[in-house]
Amino acid sequence: MSDPIEFFKTRRSVKPREMTGPGPTPDELETILTIGARVPDHGKIAPWRFIVFEGDARARAGDVIGAVFARKHPEATAEQIAAEKARLSEAPLVIAVVSSPKPHPKVPVWEQELSAGASCMNIVSAATALGYGANWLTGWIAFDPEVLSGLGLRGDEKLAGFIHIGTRSKEIEDRPRPELNEIVTRF
Repeated sequence: MSDPIEFFKTRRSVKPREMTGPGPTPDELETILTIGARVPDHGKIAPWRFIVFEGDARARAGDVIGAVFARKHPEATAEQIAAEKARLSEAPLVIAVVSSPKPHPKVPVWEQELSAGASCMNIVSAATALGYGANWLTGWIAFDPEVLSGLGLRGDEKLAGFIHIGTRSKEIEDRPRPELNEIVTRF
């Protein structure tokens, strides 16, 4: 899209179940990750990192998720466990944005976490600008310490989001957006 303002006015998330292959090429993935790292970062400390799940890595991550879910829900059916295992398998590419704050005398953790959120949005925007569908999701797996550990996060890290990226399988419709007069005040 050549007009950036129109792009941001019409950007829309795509549900992972409405994505298919192909996903981004290696060069496009590098572009997406480069743009993901180009966010406000007070102190230049890069308080985030990325984990890329593509190909078989999505199923291996699903094994971690499924095992944790089954252990915590012994009453779960095989179908429920299979659904949990498939969480990262609908889109051909998933990028986990890890909030990894660094000790810093002038940059509070909250500001560093906001930088990770900005990274998520840049990744979504970059993938969308390249013509892919993208969606920033969390869910229980983004907050479960056992899942996070199994995916390689350290105890001091949080998951800012899983960004699902793939080819849109159908046209998407916009959803209702808030009216500015309902969310804007002037001081």
